[in-house]
Amino acid sequence: MQGEGHRVHGMGLALEAPTWPAITDGEAAAVLAHFPLVAPITTLSWHSPRPFSAATLIDTADGALLLKRHHHQVRSVAGLAAEHGFIAHLATAGLSVPEVLRTAEGASAVGLGEGTYELHRRSPGADLYRDHPSWTPFQSYDHAHAAGYALARMHQAARGFNAPARTAQPLVASFTILPAHDPMAAMDAYIAARPALAAFLSARNWRSPLAALFADGASGLAPRLVRQPSLWTHNDWHPSNLLWAADGGVATVFDFGLADRTCAAHDLATAIERTAFAWLELGTKPDHAIADLRAARALIAGYASAGPLSPDLIETAIRLLPLVHIEFALSEIDYFAGIVGDEDATLLAWEGYLLGHADWFLSGAGRGFLADLREEAGR
Repeated sequence: MQGEGHRVHGMGLALEAPTWPAITDGEAAAVLAHFPLVAPITTLSWHSPRPFSAATLIDTADGALLLKRHHHQVRSVAGLAAEHGFIAHLATAGLSVPEVLRTAEGASAVGLGEGTYELHRRSPGADLYRDHPSWTPFQSYDHAHAAGYALARMHQAARGFNAPARTAQPLVASFTILPAHDPMAAMDAYIAARPALAAFLSARNWRSPLAALFADGASGLAPRLVRQPSLWTHNDWHPSNLLWAADGGVATVFDFGLADRTCAAHDLATAIERTAFAWLELGTKPDHAIADLRAARALIAGYASAGPLSPDLIETAIRLLPLVHIEFALSEIDYFAGIVGDEDATLLAWEGYLLGHADWFLSGAGRGFLADLREEAGR
């Protein structure tokens, strides 16, 4: 299977031609040659529709493998090693995560040409959401509750992983702007480290809308975030990054590509922001129809069911919701402008994602949602 006619999720609801071509049989064989204990390839049985990399499910006589290719400017071998170290820590702590395979030299990633490759054994659980866009709500509130419980368990397992924050690279949900005493100065530093992002913003009046967002939503937030224990977190917690057990629980957590050192409140806010809103329908549905309060409530209830939950963590997560997406949105802009060269996607990431999501929270519907969620969480 060579991936002819392969399509991937775009920035909206439609499937699009991939930025990164599907992995071929010959390409997969060349990568697997670096893994001497892996059985020969039978077939490439599936190609992922996720847009920021290429991935394929490989059938072998010794079970299925997942091969993932990143462009070397998105992930280097060292960049993948950082997240693989986190995965290994979580596995040691008892969390079900992918088994990352290693080469004969002990490396967890391989660089070939312009690609950086990682190879996993297929993990337990059903991939119920694999053909759904990332911003797809849960199929049920039971799934939301189970995902909240699994998120809390992952945070418990993450304790003691003391690696520093990742270096600046595209498509990582870093945590430098919102905890800063002066978020605009932190923005300046973030932008200066990313020339493509700086070039894009230099043609726009970006300071005024960002300063307004911080003035409205970040008041008193930085001291709260400083009080939160620093923790490596997933930062992309949505249904299609989870494999599901027959009883509706989470069987495996995967795709740690956005993982970095943030805090539990940041990760919980990200999980709510990723799953409780019909963002792909923003502008086509009334504002009040975008949010699903029950989904957010179920996710928080699931999180709380894993152990004692600090009211301060919940309040901090709720306060973070209007702004928690900002650093990843900036990272997407850097990716689309600097690596892909897609002007339309870059503009959509700026206007539709970064500003559009924040503006929804500033609307009457958004403020009402936050008030209702705060009231629900306090019961």
